[in-house]
Amino acid sequence: MTPTRADFPPGFLFGTATSAYQIEGTGGAGPCHWDSFAATPGNVAGAADGRRACGHLDRYAEDLDLVAAAGFDIYRFSTSWARVLPEGAGAPDPEGLDFYDRLVDATLARGLKPALTLYHWELPSPLADRGGWTNRDTALRFGDFAALMAERLGDRVWSWATLNEPWCAAWLGHFAGVHAPGLRDIRATARAMHHLALGHGVGLAALRAGGVGQIGIVLNFEPAFPADRGEGVRAATLRYDAVFNRFFLGGVARGAYPELALEGLGPHLPRGWQADLDAIGAPIDWLGVNYYTVKRITHAPGPWPNWAEVPGPGRKTDMGWEIAPMALPDLLRWISGSHTGDLPLYVTENGMAAPDTPVAGETGPEIHDEDRIAFLSSHLAAAREAIAEGVPLKGYIVWSLLDNFEWAFGYGKRFGLVHVDFESLQRTPKASYHALKRMLEDRRP
Repeated sequence: MTPTRADFPPGFLFGTATSAYQIEGTGGAGPCHWDSFAATPGNVAGAADGRRACGHLDRYAEDLDLVAAAGFDIYRFSTSWARVLPEGAGAPDPEGLDFYDRLVDATLARGLKPALTLYHWELPSPLADRGGWTNRDTALRFGDFAALMAERLGDRVWSWATLNEPWCAAWLGHFAGVHAPGLRDIRATARAMHHLALGHGVGLAALRAGGVGQIGIVLNFEPAFPADRGEGVRAATLRYDAVFNRFFLGGVARGAYPELALEGLGPHLPRGWQADLDAIGAPIDWLGVNYYTVKRITHAPGPWPNWAEVPGPGRKTDMGWEIAPMALPDLLRWISGSHTGDLPLYVTENGMAAPDTPVAGETGPEIHDEDRIAFLSSHLAAAREAIAEGVPLKGYIVWSLLDNFEWAFGYGKRFGLVHVDFESLQRTPKASYHALKRMLEDRRP
């Protein structure tokens, strides 16, 4: 049985999320490094790109109507740095700023709280040409972008996140090579991780100087467990945890990176990096927790980090990710108990990919995604458990509103509560959308 709004504390907030490059379409924006990555053969499934995406740039009113009609409180979205500052710095594009003006105003007009994320992985190409996040200057230019957005939207945006999942931008883009810019270089990885953390600190300071509040950062977490009892497995698991779960959290919450991560990354960090930790660890107002799955880790031969992922025993989503709602309460307890204390936490992304197929219904196409309903129900129950145990969890946001461009997976992985036909761009709410709508309507005293 799906928990309802009435099962959560008064004032607990529910929302759904999108990101700019995944839904807007790139018309009018300057080029970004994801355009280049997608244009390189073999990088993205089906040779797909974000040029059209979901056409949100022209259909945002329709999409916001769907958010409001479902009864959500929060609409979480991101801004395209390249749409606002095509050169990454300098003079802004008035049309780009005007679009986000209209988007925020339309969000407010529907009684929704606009939750803005400044950076969700799309770096303007002129900055990428100068080294992107391997270059310290990118963090400083990000501060300029943050100041510009605070000046334009600071009187209306409900909450601000500096970065979304910096681990993905750094590690997947610079070590694994499966995200833009597609590098496999440990020196670039270490520098990108630190400069992204610094970008958060610089952006945070710029937002504070701009007079806005309710500022945080969104980090992704995957609790790691030893896959077997072999030699070196526990050590490999701890290294994975240090790099994935504790590097950015440690920087933001403690002003320190974990030693196990520094064993491999430390020799490649920029000279004098320690001087940036005060800015990185400056106080925030809330922390966003993106949670999808857990990881099973074993030892791997070769150079650091000496880990390998193996499939877990649980059921999997269409991404191949193990479904593990039981790990969410422990994760939230650990974050608050060891790092953030009473700081408000929000589950800022939780959802699943499923191969949703429309079927003919009496009034039009229908999508029966019972697996997604079960996934969301179990994770909402886990969130309730964490709250009951004293975790200061204040909201839960579903990823995602729409099926969209799923990065290197192209358009083949569908996370949406709303099905998108990528030929016609027709939106069709799925059974999960309707289930959440009923859940949010229940306001029993």
